[in-house]
Parts: sequence; structure tokens; C-alpha cells
Amino acid sequence: MTPSDHRDRAARLQAGRPALPPALAAEIESCGYFPEVVIDAAALACGVEEVLDHLIHHEATFEMDEIHRHLTVILRTPTRLIICHTDDRTENGQLQAITSSESIPFGRVSSVVLTRVIAHPESFGHAVQPAGSTVETWLQIAWGAVSRIDLAPADCGDPTCEADHGYTGNLSGDDITIRMSPAADGSDQVARLVAFATRLQQVATGGDR
Repeated sequence: MTPSDHRDRAARLQAGRPALPPALAAEIESCGYFPEVVIDAAALACGVEEVLDHLIHHEATFEMDEIHRHLTVILRTPTRLIICHTDDRTENGQLQAITSSESIPFGRVSSVVLTRVIAHPESFGHAVQPAGSTVETWLQIAWGAVSRIDLAPADCGDPTCEADHGYTGNLSGDDITIRMSPAADGSDQVARLVAFATRLQQVATGGDR
């Protein structure tokens, strides 16, 4: 099926709903992973709202001796952050796609964290060899749906004390994490992640939406 066929079928599926931006639809199609299903799920979640920004992450997942694929589409509208997930499974010998979407009002987004791992940081930004470069990047978004507790044995500060002081820990939000690297995803996709995360940080902290 050609890209134009995909677009025609997606347009029929979206009848009565605003079409997704062409660049977003084209990027979904380029993944080649149930594009009609993914486009329909994204359009359904957006409703009548305009898509202002987006990020797509296509990755392989492993379950026992099987390899599956997972597609995450993050959309920003004027009022919400929308996260769509699409997976596949085989049920009774029949291939199935599972798609879900979550809508988060911007008022609930509590944290947007962009982390970059830099190799050769001493030469970052300079035309030398080896040049400093980003080897891994991840985006973490929290809105209170999932929390993670990191526990460690507590102590009183006395190195000779052998008493049991229980545990201490940190409670942190960890609703979604998107990890990318130039080796696995390509430098262009990593750059898109950084740009999207930067814009989202500005929005989440009360900047221009």
C-alpha cells in the first residue's frame, strides 16, 4: 500500500474530525506500524483541538522469545498533553493491535525533565577530535498518575552503630520516559526529542502555549 493509499484510508477514518497536520501524519506513516490505527487514535484523542507540537517514538520490545513493536505519539494541543500508545499481540493465532490514549490537562503536568548523556564533555561544542557529543537522551514527564519510591537503608551517621534504623527513600513522579540515542534512533530523531522537550518545558512552566 502506497503512502497516498494510507492517507486516503486515514482521511475516511477521520471523517467528521479535523485532520492531523500533514507532517505528523507523514511521520506516523513512515514508521510503517499500523498507520491507519495510529492516525485514527491520535485524531480521536485530539477531537476538535489543533495539534501544536508532537513527538513520535518507535521502538522494539521483547517478551520471552518474541519481538514486538511499540509506538508512542505525544501530542500537544492548546489545553492538553495527549499520549497515545500502540502495541501488537497475537491472540489465538490472530494479530491484534492495542491502542490507548491518555489526555492530561496542562494544569496537571508537574514536571518535564530533559536529560542528556554527553561523551567527551571537555570538547563539547568544539571542532576537535574526539568531539563532544550526545550519546543518550531521555525525556521524563510527570503528572501524578504514577509515582516511584526509591528506598535505601537509613542510618544515624555513626559508622560504628549497628542498630536497625529502617529505611529512607524518595518519592518521585515517573509517568512516562522516552529514551533515544543516535545509535538506536538517529541523530535527527534525538534532535527532535530535545527540541520538543525544550518547548514543552516552556509550556509546563507557564510560558506561551
